[in-house]
Amino acid sequence: MNINTITTLGELKTSGYRPKSVKEEIRQNLLQHLNNGSQAFKGIIGYEDSVIPDTERALLSRHNILFLGLRGQAKTRMARQMTNLLDEYIPIVAGSEINDDPMKPVSRFAKDMIAQHGDETPIHWIHRSERYGEKLATPDVSVADLIGDIDPIKAANLRLSFADEMVIHYGIIPRSNRGIFVINELPDLQARIQVSLFNILEEGDVQIRGFKLRMPLDILFVFTANPEDYTNRGSIVTPLKDRIESQILTHYPKTIEHSLAITEQEAEIAEEQLAVVTASDLIKRLIEQVAFEARNNEYVDKKSGVSARLTISAYENAISSAERRAILNKEKQTQVWVNDLIGIIPSLTGKIELVYEGEQEGPFQVAMNLLDKAVRSQFITYFPNPETLKKRKNTGKDSLREEENPYKAITRWFDAGNQLDIFFNTTDKEKLLRLYKVDGLQAVVRKYFPKANEKETALLMEFVLHGLSAYSMISKKIIENRIEFKDLIGSMVNLGSSSTFRDEDFDSEDFN
Repeated sequence: MNINTITTLGELKTSGYRPKSVKEEIRQNLLQHLNNGSQAFKGIIGYEDSVIPDTERALLSRHNILFLGLRGQAKTRMARQMTNLLDEYIPIVAGSEINDDPMKPVSRFAKDMIAQHGDETPIHWIHRSERYGEKLATPDVSVADLIGDIDPIKAANLRLSFADEMVIHYGIIPRSNRGIFVINELPDLQARIQVSLFNILEEGDVQIRGFKLRMPLDILFVFTANPEDYTNRGSIVTPLKDRIESQILTHYPKTIEHSLAITEQEAEIAEEQLAVVTASDLIKRLIEQVAFEARNNEYVDKKSGVSARLTISAYENAISSAERRAILNKEKQTQVWVNDLIGIIPSLTGKIELVYEGEQEGPFQVAMNLLDKAVRSQFITYFPNPETLKKRKNTGKDSLREEENPYKAITRWFDAGNQLDIFFNTTDKEKLLRLYKVDGLQAVVRKYFPKANEKETALLMEFVLHGLSAYSMISKKIIENRIEFKDLIGSMVNLGSSSTFRDEDFDSEDFN
């Protein structure tokens, strides 16, 4: 249908146009996607076998939908992408505030226009991007905001009585007629306001200030809610929930790979940053692992959730940390080191809600603990697990030989009283010189990653130090502008003379 040639109601009738409800329109277009094997929801990662099939089933059933899930689970994004399932253009009566269908007008304005002009009634075509309405539910939202109210200024200007339907100012829901309307955080909407939605969902009409009018609106409703809201801030009134046909549970990425793909897709890294800074797969996995650790951490409020936006912000901060260091050191190129991850702490403290014990521990310390746990979890996917080496007991037959413990040369170097300080803003060249001072460090990396280039080797050497620290084989301490690595027992003794240790508290093999 050539919309450029159809400008009047008569031409629309001649074209053979047949109106469809918005839910039928979405259903037909979704069926076409399914038959063609194309994706209806693009860029939604990790939902291929869960949320997306549930949503498609709901849309095929012409259902209104409630997405129920924690923050940062792409609920609103799913709703916004439904506009791609609408027809590209639809006709409305020109000048209509509520997108009146020329073949089935519902407002007084459109009916009067057609009665006056007949087949010469002007037609306007609107794009599917204009057929989306969204409202964040807050306690101050009123019925007038959503449904509408009498406009006294309009009545005065037009010299109309308050009994005239033309004095009505339509709310955002009628203005979303023949489209998709989303209410985010539905439980935050006051119960009396939720009640005003009953008729719209069940009978498809609205009532405004006692006017005896029936406006059969044509809308696909999508609601979002956080499970925490049901108990902490509000609830969805039972009759309203009963009128929402499909409730779909969302979730966080279930695998590191999905989480990596989301961050890669969403992170905003400038081209000039990419020209200076590279980030290895190891660094990216460490950042994603932090979110997985946070979602299971005793100090983090699980009911609040840990948004996928955490890792996106953290990755951006990690790149910027390395970029800043390179600028200060006049380096043209660098990589993100493990030490640079200290720069992601603001991304963590700002995006995790702590329980009481976590508040007592302190946001910074909780964030540092999460980073250490991420290192610990990822370390054993790259190198042998130090925990199994620590638990091994000497049977008297020298069962723990040098070659069986790849970290022994490293821990011996620290046990001999050596110390390694790595400054946050040091040059890459200086960092390399310091890392190569540690006996056995390069040998471990070469043993398990023989094909690694010089830059990858250096990063893995640094990673080994952080990993051994996470497994309590050496100590790590953050001191202002540097990280200090030392032997574990020496660090404990230096904590203060008030601390005493018994010989039986330690097994010498635990630190070799």
